[in-house]
Amino acid sequence: TPSPEASGLQNERTLLFPNGPARSTARWGPQHAGARELANLYSPGKRSQEWISVVLCFSLIAFNFCYLLANFHLGHMWYILLGIVAGILTADFASGLVHWGADTWGSVALPIFGKAFIRPFREHHIDPTAITRHDFIETNGDNCMLTLIPLAHMAFNFLTLSPAELCHNYPWHCYVMALAIFITLTNQIHKWSHTYFGLPGWVVFLQNCHIILPRKHHRIHHVSPHETYFCITTGWLNYPLESLGFWSKLEDLIQSVTGEKPRSDDLKWAHKTK
Repeated sequence: TPSPEASGLQNERTLLFPNGPARSTARWGPQHAGARELANLYSPGKRSQEWISVVLCFSLIAFNFCYLLANFHLGHMWYILLGIVAGILTADFASGLVHWGADTWGSVALPIFGKAFIRPFREHHIDPTAITRHDFIETNGDNCMLTLIPLAHMAFNFLTLSPAELCHNYPWHCYVMALAIFITLTNQIHKWSHTYFGLPGWVVFLQNCHIILPRKHHRIHHVSPHETYFCITTGWLNYPLESLGFWSKLEDLIQSVTGEKPRSDDLKWAHKTK
């Protein structure tokens, strides 16, 4: 009997190419020709950008968290909780919007942006477990960069606003902090959703409670051609957005205006054989 880990990995292979013959033709995984080429595009310059982003981001998170603790009071408890939940929901929607945009549009051939930011999305669809082989810096560097400006602005507010202003803006700062933390950790959460062994018990608990993206939930996205369930922070918004046909309607609108076909570059890499 195969282990749960082996079964999980086999499920991802099956979901990527549901038709059996196509799986062997496309050579799913790190041996796939497109996956090898995309992995080789990861550059030293990109690595440096990720290191700088991670160090600055987590320094700002620690600084802001200390100030939030120092200024904590119970007067706006319900507003604080509402701000935290709203921040998490916003992060989930933002993860879906970025994920959908990078999956659906653009090309690896785009100057600077293509190799730096679209490349990992193309690699992920033809080698979904590649993310599990990425270290902490490569996994989280880009998301850390995205949160630097709001975190720096929050730190500036803590250093310049009066105590009365800080008290008034405290629920808003809790919203921004929750948003920044969950955006920062989105790729780490995504990585855990593809990891079938060795996860800490607390991570599995959070997945099972659907506080962060569960593994079974995310597999729905990996059914080729990867056109649904784009939210990868908590996944809370995937079902309502799918029920509304949000992504397909947005794609139809963009295609009608620009003539561009959704996921054409993604399919090109998936069909690469040499």
